[in-house]
Amino acid sequence: MHDDDGYFDEHVAARYDESGEIAEMFDPAVVDPVIDFLVEIAGSGRALELGIGTGRIALPLRRRGVPVHGIELSKAMAARLRSKPGSEEIGVTIGDFATTTVDGTFSVAYLVFNTILNLTTQAAQIQCFRNVAAHLEPGGCFVIEVGVPELQRLPPGETIRAFHVSETSWGLDEYDVAMQGLTSHHFEIVDGRVAQNSVPFRYAWPSELDLMAQLAGMKLRERWSGWKREPFTSDSRKHVSVWEKPAV
Repeated sequence: MHDDDGYFDEHVAARYDESGEIAEMFDPAVVDPVIDFLVEIAGSGRALELGIGTGRIALPLRRRGVPVHGIELSKAMAARLRSKPGSEEIGVTIGDFATTTVDGTFSVAYLVFNTILNLTTQAAQIQCFRNVAAHLEPGGCFVIEVGVPELQRLPPGETIRAFHVSETSWGLDEYDVAMQGLTSHHFEIVDGRVAQNSVPFRYAWPSELDLMAQLAGMKLRERWSGWKREPFTSDSRKHVSVWEKPAV
């Protein structure tokens, strides 16, 4: 690990918004459905983003009228957020989102783009659900966007699957099935040289996340394969799940 910023240090943060497959995630066609979904869930309440990063979701969500507070481990990523217009309206608390607490309650908390997997133990993921439940107002919701583990797409004996390939960047996921481990290797040509960044994750199945929610006193309200509420099926590559805290 690099330093207190974890795997998203200054070197990574400096190019995060423009790098490889990440840049595509800033396209309005990708962002707008996320914002529409979260605006509906938030209602007239506040939103808590875990792993707020450089503000890809928080900034447009705030522009749509939803107050947003974020938790972010990386000071370097938070600094990139702070450099953007509108960021002065967003509060950011530096810390591990599994355990860090903030003031007030929220109608929605959310984790997008596989960020729940940055917690690399089951215990930490469970703690995250409990931490979120403690921040939600009665009837509030926890929303997670995360990929479905692609083990069925691995040929027998193989452990590596490409998830992004272009002329200038490549992304490879390396699975450790025994440990439910997943290391994402990112390679990109920068100034004529190949830069590498490898980040460890712990993958989790939808049913396992449901059990974590149950342990935290929440229950599944809805699950989709995308932000436009596409049906979740056996062929879905990811899911957007909403767990609800009891209203009373």
